[in-house]
Amino acid sequence: MDATCAPADIKYPTDLGLLNHAREILEDIIDTLHEPHIGMMAKPRTYRNKARQAYLSVSKQRKASQKTIRKAVRKQLSFVKRDLQIIDQQTVETPLTHLSRRQYRRLLVIQELYRQQREMFDEKKHTIPDRIVSIHQPHVRPMVRGKAGSQVEFGAKIAASVVDGYSRIERMEWDNFNEAKTLQDSVESYKQRHGVYPEAILADKLYRNRENLRYCKERGIRLSGPRLGRPPKDGPSKAVLQQEREDASERNQIEGKFGEGKRRFGLGLIRARLANTSQTVIALQFLVMNLE
Repeated sequence: MDATCAPADIKYPTDLGLLNHAREILEDIIDTLHEPHIGMMAKPRTYRNKARQAYLSVSKQRKASQKTIRKAVRKQLSFVKRDLQIIDQQTVETPLTHLSRRQYRRLLVIQELYRQQREMFDEKKHTIPDRIVSIHQPHVRPMVRGKAGSQVEFGAKIAASVVDGYSRIERMEWDNFNEAKTLQDSVESYKQRHGVYPEAILADKLYRNRENLRYCKERGIRLSGPRLGRPPKDGPSKAVLQQEREDASERNQIEGKFGEGKRRFGLGLIRARLANTSQTVIALQFLVMNLE
């Protein structure tokens, strides 16, 4: 058993880039709401050229300082706030039903994005619950993985298991979760499929908490890994070391499955846009892997 992330096909998010993109979408919405009144009412001022230049002056810098970035974020926040206020005023003359379904959906996302970015800016923090990292895919969440190649990945988190070479998705969520909590449900699913409990579970140290150890002991299941607590003075016996080496060697199978899925079957970059279609694509990739 192990967990991985299936990265979504999104641009690497930054606060400044997200706010600039939100501003451009809001300006397009303002233009749409103003269309029925062209020639009868003056178009609201959005200062889009100044806002664009303010963004480019920082984004084109090779290495901008934190002070410079914070100043640029404050400017973009003010532009986004102004655009949202203009849209509220425009709805008096033109209802939001004049917008397309996509524009209305993005407007709702941007309102929440502005609230999150304003709160993080005012409180000088960089984390917030259910943080939006993509306006087009607001369901995507950052997953702090701590890997050498990428500290943070953006996509669905998958807890999976491998039995006799066949991989199975045990849990798939867009929000981060502790994969150790999926062990007991996975074991019960195994029992329903095969009629017996597994002889052993090969997983990393994260799964070896007291609750899972107690659960496995009551059912006669061996959970791989070192025992909890202080190691013995004389060190582990040769038999224990040999068992740990064999378990670690066999557990590499699931790491290989993740690598196979990401290199050959597209699990390394999910190009679907909606949450449910992305989950369908991930499930199909596991299906094809098992068929192969």
